[in-house]
This record gives sequence, structure tokens and C-alpha cells, in this order.
Amino acid sequence: MKILLVGSGGREHALALGLQADPACTELHCVPGNPGTAQIATNHAISLTDNAALVALAKELSIDLVVIGPELPLVNGLADQLRATGIATFGPSKAAAQLEGSKHFAKGVMRDAGVPTARSFTCESQEEIEKALDTFNAPYVVKDDGLAAGKGVVVTDDRAIALSHALSCKRVVIEEFLDGPEISLFGISDGRNILPMQPAQDFKRAFDFDKGPNTGGMGAYSPLPWAPDEIVEETYEKVLAPIIAEMAARGTPFIGLLYAGLALTDLGIRVIEFNARFGDPETQVLIPRLKTPLATLLLKAATDSLDDVALEWRDESAVTVVLAAPGYPDAPQVNGEITKLPNIADTQIFHAGTAQSGGSLISTGGRVMTVTGIGEDLTQARDRAYRAISQIELSGSFYRSDIALNASVAEKGN
Repeated sequence: MKILLVGSGGREHALALGLQADPACTELHCVPGNPGTAQIATNHAISLTDNAALVALAKELSIDLVVIGPELPLVNGLADQLRATGIATFGPSKAAAQLEGSKHFAKGVMRDAGVPTARSFTCESQEEIEKALDTFNAPYVVKDDGLAAGKGVVVTDDRAIALSHALSCKRVVIEEFLDGPEISLFGISDGRNILPMQPAQDFKRAFDFDKGPNTGGMGAYSPLPWAPDEIVEETYEKVLAPIIAEMAARGTPFIGLLYAGLALTDLGIRVIEFNARFGDPETQVLIPRLKTPLATLLLKAATDSLDDVALEWRDESAVTVVLAAPGYPDAPQVNGEITKLPNIADTQIFHAGTAQSGGSLISTGGRVMTVTGIGEDLTQARDRAYRAISQIELSGSFYRSDIALNASVAEKGN
């Protein structure tokens, strides 16, 4: 099977490793890829926004399956154009990708599907914004309606900050704060069926103990020893299956990866948000734990063939930690030289914001690398991840020291 993977981040590097490990994958190409994917695939320097060039490449290479990683090509309709040429594609259509592309749209789908979520208002004027802030009070949850590269959500007790962010958005969704631990639960769908994956938890704030600004994610771990035993089945029944059924009923079936961000509240699970693709950094802990061959699985999803598929998982735990550039997330400094990458058993290093320049590996983005440790339990997995990431040298870089800490302590106590 010849596969083309679209994207260049840590999520794509993790997916590339998973796809390449499947014996069914005979040839792997990445667009544009990164220095990490270059070690296991052929990279092609094409812009993620050039749909015509991406489709032409897939045809030229006689690709059997295209896997679309990032949200932007999905919202731009790349999957539609690929399918129109008969190429099997894992990733939702432009219409279905609006589950991530528009918070307002997602709220409407959840309402019609009976999926539990936070009460909200969609606002386009200062008067509407002020009224919504008055309704919910602090802490304020303010979300840019459109794509914002992981920086569109502000959760704050400061009304002035909430108002400022809301006014900076063309259209904004303001909603009630959902109190309770958050988890991410992905589902792989062929448009009719959806297979829930194992839950993971990520860490959005930049600094230890959930301090600092929101980011695209500073680390993650899986499994969740503290989560309710029935969380996967309950999420399937109350969230994933109803959304897939509603999207099909609307004539816009969702084919690809549906990411449900959930809050476990006193009133039960509530959806915080949907993404229309694999989440980063959760992918870097889920793919290493997935026993089911990934390329075969995604091809079956892309060709409406998931009826008799069941996911299998390894018993090991996984913890991933993000190495961030100085100044991330507000003003990341780039072009720093990265050295001393370790080669440690049971750890994986995923490139995200990196590039080769004059024989050196340099940083090109805010989240530079993600280091995943695999172990018999969370304690062993996080020890391996932190031992590896502590050896990487990038001037001014930082990482959180508390990823999976509380969960590993709780796991020991059981």
C-alpha cells in the first residue's frame, strides 16, 4: 500500500511511525514532512494550502491512501478533491470538518444530536458579548469561532481579558465553565461506524501546575487509571455515535478521526470541543499503544469498511512531554540549534517545529519536539520521557515537569 501523509508536526511524525510499522505499508510519502519523517519516508516540499499540487502528487505517485493530519487542509476541502479523483482518503470533507472549523456549527450539531455540552452564546457584537459574559460570570470561557492554531480559547477570571479576546474575534462563542477533569477521547469513523480509542489526558497550560497561558498542548499520557471504567462506552453512546449519525443524516458523513474533548462534571460528561483530526500531543501516546495495524485500519475507515473491526491495545503506559521554544506560546523564538538528541530504549522523539539548515537541526516553531516514554506503568513511562528530554539541548527551551505526575502517584497508591 502506497500512503501519502499530509502534515509536518509531531502528530504527523507519530502517525508516520505507526503507518510505516504496518507491513501493509510498502511506500510512505509525507508532505511537507519534517526531519523526523525524512528518516522513514520520502518528504515532498509542497504547501499544505496548495490542494491542486497535493492532488497531483497523489496521482503521480499512484497513492492508495492519503491520511490528512492538520486541520487547515481539511477545512480547505482537500479530502473532497482527493475523493473526487477516486483516491481513498482518511479525513473528513470540508462540510464535515466544520465540526472543528466552527464552534458555532459544532454546537448546533450537538444540539440536534442530543449530545451534552456547555450552555453557550454565539456573539458578533460587543452588546451580545457583554450580555453573554454577564450571564455566565467568571471563570469566563471565550472561544474564537474559527480556527486559531490552538490559541483561540481563553479561560480567565479577568473580565477585561475575556472581553478583549472576544472583541478580537470576528465571531465568538462564549460558554459556561465546565468544572471537572478533562480528557480526550478519539474515534475512528468510516461515516457510519465509529471505533472509540483509549482515553488520554493532555496539559494545555504552558507551565507547571496549570499556570500560564493556554497552548496547543505541553504533554499527555495514556491510559488514565483514575477515569471511570465505563468512560469509553459512555462516550461512544452519548457523544461519538450520535454525532456520526447526525452528520450522516445531514448528508455530510464524517470520515476520519473525531476528537472529543470532554469534561467529567458532577452532572456527567460534557463536550468541551471537537477536532476533526488526530490531536497533538495525545497522538504521541496513543499511536505507540495501539496494537491494531494503523495503515490497514485507516484504509478500512477511508473505504467504509469498519463493520467488523475491533481495536487492540498494548498493556504499556505512555507519557509524552513537549519541548517548547523560548517565548512559547506568545512569541516563540526560532532558529535555535538543537543538539544531543538521545537514543534511549523505550522512548521515541517526535519532531514538530524543526528543520535542517546547513547541516544543523534548528527550531522553527513553538513546540519543537515531543518525547514519549513507554513503560509498564505511568511512573516508568514518565521517568523514561523525562530522562530523554532532559538531555536535549536547545538554548532557552523549557518543558513542564509535572506531566502525568498526579496520575502516576495515584496509580502507585492503588
